[in-house]
Amino acid sequence: MELQIGDRLSDETEEWEVIGQPYTTAGGKNARVRVQRVGEPAVTAIRTWSAHERITVKRAAAEDRNQ
Repeated sequence: MELQIGDRLSDETEEWEVIGQPYTTAGGKNARVRVQRVGEPAVTAIRTWSAHERITVKRAAAEDRNQ
């Protein structure tokens, strides 16, 4: 699993930012990560995918995250 804190992903509803360390369940078959809606830090969720699913991720440059 290559998701990192600060990565952004989009789905049919909004753009989300990863705020927690990703982890797997069910013997590595499901991937989960805590996210918050971009621009609305009060809206958080836990997103779940099958481990074989591909998702589109935008990674912030390392220097952007350090500011």
